[in-house]
Amino acid sequence: MFTGLVEGTGRIAFLEEGGMARLGVSAGRLAEGTQTGDSVSVNGVCLTVHEANGEMLLFYAMQETLRRTALGDLGEGDLVNLERAMALGSRFGGHIVQGHVDGVGEVLEVAPEADAEIWEFSAPVSVLKYAVEKGSVCVDGISLTLVSVGSASFTVSILPQTREATNLKSRSPGDRVNLEADIIGKYVERLLEPRLGKNLQTSERRVEDAV
Repeated sequence: MFTGLVEGTGRIAFLEEGGMARLGVSAGRLAEGTQTGDSVSVNGVCLTVHEANGEMLLFYAMQETLRRTALGDLGEGDLVNLERAMALGSRFGGHIVQGHVDGVGEVLEVAPEADAEIWEFSAPVSVLKYAVEKGSVCVDGISLTLVSVGSASFTVSILPQTREATNLKSRSPGDRVNLEADIIGKYVERLLEPRLGKNLQTSERRVEDAV
């Protein structure tokens, strides 16, 4: 489990696709103490460390992972957000993040607002149906608060320190990002399904029609 508070950024050293994609990340100080078998969030995708060698972390990604995320878009030198799994007893910031991507969105617009910026992202129904104003969403592994939610997109406010500490400083309109909805909404939906299944399905169809 993760918190969405990015610990630092790394650089893609290589991405070799095949039956299983090999992903090498130069992780700098975040590689210290990281061992084979540890879980690391890479742009919001939970991956298992296959090998740790100095500052280099090696991961394998299944084809299913590449299909459901934007990891396949990465190339040598690209900046990625990194967060190691939360340690039991550590301070909990952000929100509950699993590293299980619900959909891929796209940066639509970046607009300045005082010292901050308003970022708009497109999003699929699988994310938007759980999105609520002032709720939480995870973008490329970053825990963010929703400013507004539309029929096909949402906006968040980005502080200067957030942009500088993450891969957002290298993002621009047109870039694809990994999105994970707040898991609390998913559990609530699951618990309500036996009683309100038909109504929930109808509401979901309405969202899909709007998109």
